[in-house]
Amino acid sequence: MTLIRIARLAGLALSLACAAAVAQTPAAGHWPTKPIKWIVPYPPGGITDNATRMVLQKVQEQAGWQIVVENKPGANSLLGADLAAKAAPDGYTFLTVIAAHASNATLYAGRMPFDPVKSFAPVSLVGIAPLIMTATNNLPAKDVKELIAYAKANPGKISFGSSGVGAAAHLTTELFKQTAGVDMVHVPYKGTAPALQDLIGGNLQILVDTPSSLMPHVRGGKIKALGMFSAKRLPGAAEVPTIAEAGGPALQSSTWVMFLAPSGVPRDIVNRMNAEVAKAVASPDIQKKFEALGIEPSGNSPEQAAKFLDEEIAKWRKVITTAGVKAE
Repeated sequence: MTLIRIARLAGLALSLACAAAVAQTPAAGHWPTKPIKWIVPYPPGGITDNATRMVLQKVQEQAGWQIVVENKPGANSLLGADLAAKAAPDGYTFLTVIAAHASNATLYAGRMPFDPVKSFAPVSLVGIAPLIMTATNNLPAKDVKELIAYAKANPGKISFGSSGVGAAAHLTTELFKQTAGVDMVHVPYKGTAPALQDLIGGNLQILVDTPSSLMPHVRGGKIKALGMFSAKRLPGAAEVPTIAEAGGPALQSSTWVMFLAPSGVPRDIVNRMNAEVAKAVASPDIQKKFEALGIEPSGNSPEQAAKFLDEEIAKWRKVITTAGVKAE
């Protein structure tokens, strides 16, 4: 057999292999041809689930796609994330993550069955929900400046709650402690609800969480708002000053909603989903709903989402390491 014939046969084999690979990968032009599964690694009804369903409902209306949301809570979101990481990269499985995904990279380093960055392809940062600091009504501090002064005069005597170790609320308060130079004791709870009840009852002094969880109780007079961890006041809670306006350090901290795909999903599919998500987030009705939830809409590009996630992982790694936070 001549060298020319051998080269031709090798070229033909390579072409056939490439064609087979293309045949196994759904082109965006013919995608989707069946329902898309969307994993939310948290229980139904929370801000993560609500924001995801709002946006995806809009995407379905726009694109005519069928998207089925599946709630897979457990292990601080690791269960649902692992299911998505191990799904076929064919464009029929997506995942919603929040700030815990970034902190998990440090809290569970070396113990996760997937890589929080390499196992996924960012689709879009959907929105950012700045957190709010609230206090029990009997705390002798009406703003953040007075809280810092009181905490410095009473080191270790103020307790702050959170929805759990490593949650955005917990780490945000640790960041506040480190920046303001105060000593407060962390009391973790299994969710925001029991922590809130202890705050209302005066058994807890400080609680940081989302405005959607806490503002109804602030407005009802059951607790008081000290400041918002944002660069500017939120339209849906304009009566609450930023942490800096209230006399504290210029801190910004939030939970957020990001859409991911398993690593290896064709880029044209990622781009097509990104375009539909961005269109949905930019719609007036979604923006109005987000405002009610205290979410600042984003809808950025896959590249911007990837950069944001890297920055969040680095930010919380420093806070976790400095505070010596350990996963439960």
